[in-house]
Amino acid sequence: MAQNENLADLSAAGVAVWLDDLSRDRIRTGNLQSLIDEHSVVGATTNPSIFAAAIAGSDAYDDQVHALAIRKVDVQEALRTITAADVRDACDLFRPVADRQPGDGRVSLEVAPGLAHDTDATNAEAAHLWWLVDRPNLYIKIPATEAGLPAIAETISKGISVNVTLIFSIDRYRGVMDAYLSGLEKRLAEGGSIEGLASVASFFVSRVDTEIDKRLDALGADPSLKGKAGVANAQLAYQAYEEVFSSDRWKALEAKGAVPQRPLWASTGVKNPEYSDTMYISELIAPGTVNTMPEKTMMAYADHGAPGTPVQKSYDDAAAVMKAVADAGVDLDDVFRVLEDEGVKKFVDAWDELTGSVGSELEKKA
Repeated sequence: MAQNENLADLSAAGVAVWLDDLSRDRIRTGNLQSLIDEHSVVGATTNPSIFAAAIAGSDAYDDQVHALAIRKVDVQEALRTITAADVRDACDLFRPVADRQPGDGRVSLEVAPGLAHDTDATNAEAAHLWWLVDRPNLYIKIPATEAGLPAIAETISKGISVNVTLIFSIDRYRGVMDAYLSGLEKRLAEGGSIEGLASVASFFVSRVDTEIDKRLDALGADPSLKGKAGVANAQLAYQAYEEVFSSDRWKALEAKGAVPQRPLWASTGVKNPEYSDTMYISELIAPGTVNTMPEKTMMAYADHGAPGTPVQKSYDDAAAVMKAVADAGVDLDDVFRVLEDEGVKKFVDAWDELTGSVGSELEKKA
């Protein structure tokens, strides 16, 4: 089938198109396959909120929940089993893409969000989920909290591919890249293979604008600054990526077969209806990146998306935007702290909601 021209052009520019959603219904109805065939989709990401919506809105999980109830499986292990089944099936669907395009054809599964501040528990959960799904084109999603950084390095060192999530600041992003390189170095030093080992770093975009716009309004700042920081912050993240992945440290790893940790633009659905519905795609086009999109945003770009200024030509303007926002009185360090805390809390709340609903179903079907 013919690919949508706008999305095919985006892929040709070096941006991997991933779907920021997954459900059993998408897999079983052929919807996910059609997105692969017609919309250049080469990967998918999940999170607790996505699974909460998928399971709550479908009867496709009833038989599995019933079987788990009969076996008297506890709710946390039931959730791992249910979500791992969807991710495993999606990995199988994407396997031809993974074979053709190493690094793509991947599906992400997140560690339980309540572990975000526990390094050892995150390490253990990551290893368990990797074993449970048992597919080489899986990414284990680990949040970029302070406790998450050493877990990322350790998980990579064990030969497990990682999607690092909830990155908001350039400083934390540099810590994420360092964790990836440290993990590779440790694995090689211990005689391990890095063949097939990969990582993406999920840098969040629209949530930055939502928080900063709110603060600009409260300060009575120049309204022309609104809706610019999210893109500018991400553009500067790509500049940091170029710096790290052209360093001598990286070149030594690359010579041994390592592949770069690609920047992934996350939270790309526009929250403010006054903004262009494709801005977090159009303004973040750069080689070697991933853009994970809600289906609504993907279809908007398929319909009327067009490339903006290339990221690599935007660094000076992006730095000026972030300086202007700070000069207006916005405490950027506090913004990024708040966004990380809120991000973890949203996933914990979604997981708790999912735990409650699946737990109720297990009791009913026991």
